[in-house]
Amino acid sequence: MCLVLLAWKTNPHFPLIVAANRDEFYQRPTEPVHWWGTDPDVLAGRDVTAGGTWMGVTTEGRFAAVTNYRDGVREAAARSRGELTSGFLLGRASPGDYANSVKESAGDFAGFSLLISDGQELWCVTNKPTVHVQRVQPGVHGLSNGELNEPWPKVTTGIAALSSVAERDVSLNSTDDYMNVLADRTAADPAQLPTTGVGEDFEYLLSSRFIHFDSYGTRSSSVLKISADGALAMAERRFDSNGEFAGQTDVRYPN
Repeated sequence: MCLVLLAWKTNPHFPLIVAANRDEFYQRPTEPVHWWGTDPDVLAGRDVTAGGTWMGVTTEGRFAAVTNYRDGVREAAARSRGELTSGFLLGRASPGDYANSVKESAGDFAGFSLLISDGQELWCVTNKPTVHVQRVQPGVHGLSNGELNEPWPKVTTGIAALSSVAERDVSLNSTDDYMNVLADRTAADPAQLPTTGVGEDFEYLLSSRFIHFDSYGTRSSSVLKISADGALAMAERRFDSNGEFAGQTDVRYPN
């Protein structure tokens, strides 16, 4: 993922609400969100190249999402970041224990920020610029290609937009307003851009919530809601290399 917005224990109906954009090269093969056949309790998309996922949830309410950390340094890492999310979704460890286990192996991965929750706790692990583990407090939070709540324009405006939608949400099936938050293609004021080592032109192209240029862009927008009684709803809206709508999958559990 390259933008994860979430409301954590701010809405009495839905303890966790997530709205996230996955930005990736269009040529990288991807499976859309589905129940994993080998692990049928896991609902997630799948990166065909490395076999992991960028975001997923289980029938027991375990949630994980990962973003890459952008600092302009090209890294060769032995392990895929999608392994971080899959490991939590397929495991039984508490978020705190898992976060601290990831801390020990953080150097095996290129730059990342990982969000994990079991419905009771939410934790974040980042390995850049230094390894950092934190338990996330209730509130509305945002993560892009930096640290949690780092005040990039897409993060700060995204938090405000998500807050407005989440505070009045009472329906498990409503996702369109969240999709509209993710669909914003407004570039940031150049004076407010972060400096992440990719140059001013690319900083500008990457500054909107929804991204599209050349061979790279927002491949999918996902909305996940987990209700207080454990029911969940997930919608994934996919986009082609022209930045146009290419399909949507809606899943409810229980059906």
